[in-house]
Amino acid sequence: MPILNLSELNIVLTIIGAFILGFGVISVIIKNRWLLGEALPAMTLGIILGPVAAKFIDSSRWGSAEPDQVSEITLGITRVVIGVQLVIAGFQLPAKYQKLRWKEMLILMLPVMTIMWLCSTLCMMATIPKVTLLATLVMAACITCTDPVLSQAVAKGPFSDKFVARDLREIISSEAGANDGFGFPFLLLATYLMRAQAPEASTLVARAGEEVVRHGGGVGQAIGKWFLETWLYFVVVSIAIGAVVGYAAGKGLKFALQRKWVDSESYVLYPTALGLFLLGVCGMIGGDDLLACFTAGSVLNWDGEYMRETLERHDEVNSSVDVLLNFGGFMYLGTVIPWSEFHQPDTTGITVPRLLALGFLILAFRRIPAIFIMYKFMPKVVKNWREALFMGYFGPIGIGAAFYVEHTRHLYPKLADADEEMGNLLRAIGPTVYFLVLFSIVIHGLSIPALNAIYGWYGVQPIQDDAMLFERKSIRVPTPVNAEVGDEHTFIAYNRFSRPVFDDAELPTFDRSISMGRRSMSRVSMGRRSMSRISLSRYPTISRAPTISRVPSQNRDREEKGDPADSPGTSSFSTSADKAPEVEIPLTPGPQYGQTIETPATGRPTTIKYAI
Repeated sequence: MPILNLSELNIVLTIIGAFILGFGVISVIIKNRWLLGEALPAMTLGIILGPVAAKFIDSSRWGSAEPDQVSEITLGITRVVIGVQLVIAGFQLPAKYQKLRWKEMLILMLPVMTIMWLCSTLCMMATIPKVTLLATLVMAACITCTDPVLSQAVAKGPFSDKFVARDLREIISSEAGANDGFGFPFLLLATYLMRAQAPEASTLVARAGEEVVRHGGGVGQAIGKWFLETWLYFVVVSIAIGAVVGYAAGKGLKFALQRKWVDSESYVLYPTALGLFLLGVCGMIGGDDLLACFTAGSVLNWDGEYMRETLERHDEVNSSVDVLLNFGGFMYLGTVIPWSEFHQPDTTGITVPRLLALGFLILAFRRIPAIFIMYKFMPKVVKNWREALFMGYFGPIGIGAAFYVEHTRHLYPKLADADEEMGNLLRAIGPTVYFLVLFSIVIHGLSIPALNAIYGWYGVQPIQDDAMLFERKSIRVPTPVNAEVGDEHTFIAYNRFSRPVFDDAELPTFDRSISMGRRSMSRVSMGRRSMSRISLSRYPTISRAPTISRVPSQNRDREEKGDPADSPGTSSFSTSADKAPEVEIPLTPGPQYGQTIETPATGRPTTIKYAI
């Protein structure tokens, strides 16, 4: 018998599915033309459909509808969203990136984050009443980290593809991945100092349940516990767990790949599974799961092999998981914003004008001064004041801050059992941090389209370094914003974030040609590896004698043993479908990297460095 079942699960599934369907049909317009990304539209829909408006999505009604369950649900959702995306962010960085940029990362994790923490504290002290210095330090620690989800969108989005140098994009992505886990030392230092004020016994930090009050002991004991429990256990052990798990996962995957035990679906889902595993393990032992996830992702691709293989398999799964988590995470975030607490002059003293003033103070002084003070110590990644301003301005506050707020609630007693100082902190931390999350998502989300319009007005030219040739998977695939059409089968992309690793010191030698139906590919031998290159065809002009580029092969298993080898000095490139004329390209005995062609769209000489 048909019945109407308006359960919370059915409502949520309907809304999420409808949003993804609607967003998907105009996704190119939203992301590539309007440059809005997923966060702002998803959060806006969550606000509209949440408890403050339509009341379709209300996490307080989910499950058994227990009191205070919203905090637990929010903590769980934000952990999963951030943890999985940190593994993906880690493996998408270049091989051995943390070793290559250890000095820059050390500067960003210690002096820059410390300055950000203290500047945020001063801004909050100037605008948020009824909270002490230590309570303000706790709240400031929640927004010290740049949001890992929004920062990845800044570093890898369409605007950065066109206008932001790769070195700067990589350090923004790496910093956001690492500093979200490094926010705990600042949070726990303020927490230990607050507990050390009263000479009463208490329990220690615990995620799972027991209320904590002041334990006394003075500043010296607080610093000792902070160093032992936070740095040696919470940070160092979590980094070690992430490194061991990432290394073991990478070795196990290589072993299985050599024996062809791994299908493509399982291979590209590896980072997601790795993130879920580490979230569970570190959650059980009380470790820093976010730092472990990013470390594991970085170690998984330490030699560049995992990233190279995912490019060869034309991986779209991880980016799809990333988008799905963004949709769900930011839509949920829109439903839990505490609107009623933004204006409480009689209780917390917080008002909307105070929060607006705090938002602009944080925008101006939280991060920009720290980057301007330190950027000259990082000349390899931040080359001038303009790049420093971009890096300082785009340090968004997002879903990571919501995670820190809900985690902080577990470090203090419930509001009914708290003393005056802790009670004022617990009343103020929610509206303060959530308002800054809302403010940052709106301001930074709209800043990218505005900056793109300004660049267009002043005629700023896109970056056209490191041209990469790649196949278009369908004739209906839109041209990426950082690419131009090579021919009907290929794009030529510039300044691409993810790229294969290759050593320019190793020069390829010609081996043979592989027939691929409508295409031809040239095969080159490179010591331990064999590489292939998609043929270039239909280009009207070859401006100089090009050379074979070092490129990964995505068609090793298609090789036909009976294919005749080309003559040692030439390689043919053709499209056989319409009898286009073949172009004979001489191969020099000691080739240099860079094949220069004139692209049909612009007629401009373009150097192809590699292809996928």
